[in-house]
Amino acid sequence: MIKVLLAEDMHMIRAALTALLRLESDIEVVAEVTRGDEIVPEALRTRPDVAVVDIDLPVVDGITAAAELRGLLPSCRILVLTAMGQPGQVRRALQAGIEAFLVKDAPGDRLADAIRRTAQGLRVLDPELVASAMEYGASPLTPREATVLKEAAHGAAAEEIAARLHLSPGTVRNYLTSAITKIGARNKIDAIRMAQDAGWL
Repeated sequence: MIKVLLAEDMHMIRAALTALLRLESDIEVVAEVTRGDEIVPEALRTRPDVAVVDIDLPVVDGITAAAELRGLLPSCRILVLTAMGQPGQVRRALQAGIEAFLVKDAPGDRLADAIRRTAQGLRVLDPELVASAMEYGASPLTPREATVLKEAAHGAAAEEIAARLHLSPGTVRNYLTSAITKIGARNKIDAIRMAQDAGWL
């Protein structure tokens, strides 16, 4: 029996995936979580063989949580669910050592097969997904520019970011301007979107 932890914040999707997996005689869903910060504690409690993790989770994103889980519970394999339009996130996941991916709009019967292959330690990679992920280069942003842009992505104003990072508001604005220029964006919102799509934040 393959024990599965399912991390998905969309209730209808999670319920549908759970119902689908319950039809399989060799797969048991032992835990369901809706936030990235719940993955590790629940996995340590239930000891799943495979964690099926959506990339876009609240509080802690799926890739960050999956990387932490790999370190704390290496016996648990990770299968990442992603959308075709997130090649940068896939690149981030590959760099974090995650080797199993399933596109969210894949046919339902592929999920159980992907879980079985992941449990066996096999790679589950969509060639088209990986190819598109490799199109993005390394981030042009310095660590500080990325941090400032990430804070801005959470809605923080320059003054808030400055206080949090112990910088002056002018320095924060300079980092934001530099990030926008390096990314080739029109403005801050555009830069945040482009950097997130590329997996640089």
